[in-house]
Amino acid sequence: MRFTDDFIDEIKARLRPSEVIGRRVKLRRQGREFAGLSPFNKEKTPSFFVNDEKGFYHCFSSGKHGDIFSFLQETEGMSFPEAVEALAGEAGLALPAPDPEAERRAEQRNTLLDWITAAQAFYEAALRRAYGKEARAYLERRGLKPDEWKRFGVGYAPDQRTALKDELVAKGAKPAELVEAGLLIQPDDGGSPYDRFRGRVMFPIHDARGRLVSFGGRALSKEARAKYLNGPDTPLFHKGMTLYRYTEARKAANDPKASMKNLIVVEGYLDAIACARAGVGQAVAPLGTALTEDQMKLAWRVGGEPLLCFDGDNAGRRAAFRVVERALPLLEPGKSLRFIHLDEGNDPDDLLREEGPAALKRALEGGIPLVDMVWRREYEAEPLETPEARAGLKRRLFEAVGEIKDDSVREQYRAELLSRFDALTKPARPQARNGGTGRPWRPRRPMEDWERGGPTGELKARAGKKGGAELMSRALLYAAIERPELSDLFAEELIEMEFADAPLARLRDALIESGESGETLDIEGLRSHFARLGLSDRLGALDSERRLLLATFSGDLSNPEKASDSWRRAYEVYASRRAAEEERAHARRAVVDDPSEKSLERFRSARSLQTRPSDEAEPDTGRDSGFDDRISAIFEKALKKKRK
Repeated sequence: MRFTDDFIDEIKARLRPSEVIGRRVKLRRQGREFAGLSPFNKEKTPSFFVNDEKGFYHCFSSGKHGDIFSFLQETEGMSFPEAVEALAGEAGLALPAPDPEAERRAEQRNTLLDWITAAQAFYEAALRRAYGKEARAYLERRGLKPDEWKRFGVGYAPDQRTALKDELVAKGAKPAELVEAGLLIQPDDGGSPYDRFRGRVMFPIHDARGRLVSFGGRALSKEARAKYLNGPDTPLFHKGMTLYRYTEARKAANDPKASMKNLIVVEGYLDAIACARAGVGQAVAPLGTALTEDQMKLAWRVGGEPLLCFDGDNAGRRAAFRVVERALPLLEPGKSLRFIHLDEGNDPDDLLREEGPAALKRALEGGIPLVDMVWRREYEAEPLETPEARAGLKRRLFEAVGEIKDDSVREQYRAELLSRFDALTKPARPQARNGGTGRPWRPRRPMEDWERGGPTGELKARAGKKGGAELMSRALLYAAIERPELSDLFAEELIEMEFADAPLARLRDALIESGESGETLDIEGLRSHFARLGLSDRLGALDSERRLLLATFSGDLSNPEKASDSWRRAYEVYASRRAAEEERAHARRAVVDDPSEKSLERFRSARSLQTRPSDEAEPDTGRDSGFDDRISAIFEKALKKKRK
């Protein structure tokens, strides 16, 4: 009987290896693992270890290694189906009834895997052919020698429309299968499919089980719309749940001789390869997006404190802070993150090529704990020269701590951050002759240049004058449609944006997908693409407010050199507005749920975060400033009665 991956994963999720194996082997906890005498050899000193986090056992005396299924196969002579049946019973799961449709889907997935493997062989061979000369030169410039191409599975997708398609169809593939595998693109107009990857150096992507499931490609042409292009989500591959070189990195981290037992998360394929070439095989990379929650969980299956490597510039710090925001709700005892910021302009690949393996290894040592990153994020948000600013810092710290769901971790973060805040804000200040303080208050440690990443005064002023986050989001999206190159430069920021209007979100998704297709579309091409997707009406609504939307930008969007800077600055204003509006919404709910002095004070503070002239205000579904005034008046009155 064939068992689906989902069924096998459900059994693993319900049964801890230490429980299953502990019924047959006497185990004792040793730190994060369990130890016992080998069931495979006679011995007096325990050499058999079980790790629940990683889901495996390892026997050093026999070299045997596996999961709960292979353990029953090894110790009790069961077949794999018998082991599944036995463990399903322990997990309280009924065996799935024969499902012809599930078997058909499994067979279909196997077919797709076969064609992806065939594509890998084609790309590797293409790299060594005459038309792969430019790709070979690129790899050699990046320090990758021919004997390393095979080690890392590097290949080349010829700059031809149907080179891969012709090769695989000749071997018996159906074009529809290749489209489903993510290897071909099916045009919207129903025309003939064509190769997704063209004129690119190719990198194979494997899933957590080690199966080749997709590819990433690096463009060789400077005119290519997307420098890096990953395969789309398919029945086999999900970008947000996959890490490049995960299986190799997990093996390196689990090596008994390895000093680094955690994964190192770097930015791109070549950075991960550079680490492996330098002897740091634990490196992985996300696939074109900020590290997702699922990718964090995948990294935690290897070790409890993955090390995240970022550039030391502003973009690197913003990326690190986005990860902090996503990580806080997931924290548990034994699960955290550490951060490394390389020198500005450097990445692991640069370091390896310019300074050698030793320099790269030194750069990857240590790291900043997650709690330090939380502190830095809030500390650098604004100057702390007034009591109001310091009170704002304290409030932001408590809000960050509130995102942590685990009670014990949240308690420790609150104590640690409050201790830092007290140490920062309570130093003795010298008295001036007139009895006042001799100078404006300053933090004990001056901020470094790189820590001054918060919004500037100019941005704050603009944020107060322009519309709310909803208007800003429409303006940013419209500008990216008007200047398609902005959607390439700021794809990640566009993905992070929130739209209450579902058609706007679909418009944004279609814009991003058009960039990932590898085809270069001008404005008219984009509009035709949106029309085919039924989005013309929503785009027309944006056109009708064109003057208002483009007036949101302080810079000249028609100037290619200034457009990206203007868009970036507007995005920072949008992010600030969105955060302020979210805080106002939270404060409203708090004061309604708990009309206390504390919640009312938070409500007043939240109102002061965002003000704008009434003639520029957007509709707020009834919760406008007048509504806020009524809330404030009602609860002021209620509190006065309570005090009496």
